[in-house]
Order: sequence, then C-alpha cells, then structure tokens
Amino acid sequence: MRKFLYITDQDEYTDHSFIGPLFEKYLKEYYEVDIVYFSEFKAEFEKKDENRFILPVAAKSKVIKELKNANIDISSYSYIVVRNSSEILKDVLSNSRVYDYKVGYRLSFPKRRARIQADKANNKSNFLKDLNNTLATYSETKLINQCDLFLPTSRQMHEEYFKDVNVKTYICPPALDPEILHDNIQHEDSEKRFFYAGTLDKLREFETVLEAFDSLNTKDWTLTISTKDPEYTKEVIDGFENLKARVRIQNAKTKEQLLDLIAKADIGVSILPDIPLFNTSTPVKIMDYYSSAVPCIMTNNANNNEIFEEDKDAWFCEFSKDAIKEKLEYILDLPKDEVAQVGLNGQERLLAVRNYKRIAADLAHQLDIL
Repeated sequence: MRKFLYITDQDEYTDHSFIGPLFEKYLKEYYEVDIVYFSEFKAEFEKKDENRFILPVAAKSKVIKELKNANIDISSYSYIVVRNSSEILKDVLSNSRVYDYKVGYRLSFPKRRARIQADKANNKSNFLKDLNNTLATYSETKLINQCDLFLPTSRQMHEEYFKDVNVKTYICPPALDPEILHDNIQHEDSEKRFFYAGTLDKLREFETVLEAFDSLNTKDWTLTISTKDPEYTKEVIDGFENLKARVRIQNAKTKEQLLDLIAKADIGVSILPDIPLFNTSTPVKIMDYYSSAVPCIMTNNANNNEIFEEDKDAWFCEFSKDAIKEKLEYILDLPKDEVAQVGLNGQERLLAVRNYKRIAADLAHQLDIL
C-alpha cells in the first residue's frame, strides 16, 4: 500500500474534526497515512503513535530534514500534502525531486485575509499590511503552481483568493462522517431553541443577529451561545436588556461537549456578514448542526445555495436586522415537526454531497491519476 503524509499547520490538541474523519479514517482505506502536527511546548520530534508525529513549531521551515533526522523514510511516501502554510510548502517542494513524491497544498481557510479583515473591522488596517498581503499572495501562488494538486475548501475560495493558480485542483470541503451521526433530542416545551457556536467579534458583527432576536415580539424561544470567550459574550448580551432572560451562554471545552449541546437544540444559527471571507466556505459548525439533524439558518450566498435548498433543508437570510428578524419570525411560526424535518432533509442532503467517505474515495482517485 502506498504511503501518504499530511503535514498540518495545527497544534496536536486542536480540534481536528476535518482531519480526523478524512485523513485518519477514510483515506486509510487507500493509503497508509501519516500525519504531522506541531507543538509550542516540545523541543524535539515525538512519535505520538505509529501514524502521528509531533514536531516543534520552530521546525516548520525544515520539516523534511527534521523527519529524516528522526529516521522517517521520506522516500517511502508517494504523496505529501501541506495544510495552509507556505513556509512548510516551500520546504516540501524543495525536497520533492530528491525523494520523488507528489505534492499537494490544502487551503482550509484564508487565515491571512482573516487577519486583514479583522484589522479593518477594528480600524487597525494600513497600506503596509495590504501591500504585504499582496506580496505574500503572489509568493504563495507561485509555490502552489509548483504543486501537483491544489485542494481548496470551495470553488469560490479558489476564484476569490487564488484565481492565478492553474494546477490541477480538487475541491475538498468540510463534510459529514456517515458513521458518526447524533440523535436530535426533541424536547416537550413549545419554545424554539436556537443555538450559535463560534466566535463573537467585530468581524462577525453578531450584534446584528442579537438585535434581530431582541426585536421579536414573541418570547417563545431561547438562544444558547457556545463560545470560547464567555466573559466577552456576557458583556455583549448585557447590552440587550430584553435578551438576558432568553440567552444562555456555554463554553463547550471539547467537540463531544459541543455536539451534546447542539443535539438538544432545534435550529442552528450561522448568519455571517456578506463578505468574501465568509462567503467562500461553509463553516464547519454547519456540519456540526446537521450531524445532529439540527436545521440551520444561514447566510444567503452562492456557496450555501450550491448545497442546500431554501425551506426544504435550510433557511437562507440576508445579513441585516430586518431580514434576520423576518426569517426568525417565519421559523417561529412553523410547527415543530416541520422544523425537525428540515433538519433531517439537510442531513440527508449532506450525506449525499458532503460525505467524508465519498470524498476520500474521490481524493484517492485524483491522487492516483496524477
């Protein structure tokens, strides 16, 4: 069996909800898969188990050398794929002819653009930062064009941020693991239970969503927010006097805890501002909602419209207080069984088009014909 090495840019303890099912599980049906993670707290190579290696963060510019020094046979790999880091990619490409492996580049999220957008939202943007981004994108594009395969999260991400990449491309989006689905726990109360998982910051403008909830006339609903910064979230909620009794703040520490909370909800909330950063990929949290057959209200953009159908398996909404309020009122008027059916429809749809088992088979085929 041929060997495949996936070099992440992630810490060993980060949530690996994409890497786990695709690379650690289903792709192993086709290749022997090894994965490299990084740690700020380790000074040398560590073999976590037979297929997972940990390197110090300082080794990102010389990954191949560090692995070779740890007696990892680099020439045994047919494919090496790098996640998000042009620094790592440069090193992997420079050694590809020496060890005769094919190179792929995985773009999961445009992190550099996210930082720039966050700076703009916080009035910290300047010409120098924009210029550095332009130069970095040019350099990264040149590196990607030396690869054998480019793996962006979506077609829109490719077109928006790397339109000059012209190598073979395979769209590799977040998906559902068909073997790990969760029951949606239906409650007896008449209220509709909304759930938001994620960050609250100026870039996401979640206050707009809260303003829409705050303006509702009916009180037969609750909103649970699970976030890593509950103190800041409480400060935001305190600015809405009418929401205090209806909003509950959680801080799920693990993926399992988050999914347990989601399973008790009726509707997931994933409404984001209409900007390319958010419009070019499907948030992983949408997959978390539908893994429990919890239907989702989400941004009305081309990426989401390619997957879901309005009112059948999701609800679309423009990002404005009035539009969100109108959609919330529509959902609140729906019978409970109709809401649940939208979730089941969405889960069925994702299992058909966003299924890690199928993606692994397709990816293996793309690698085989390189």
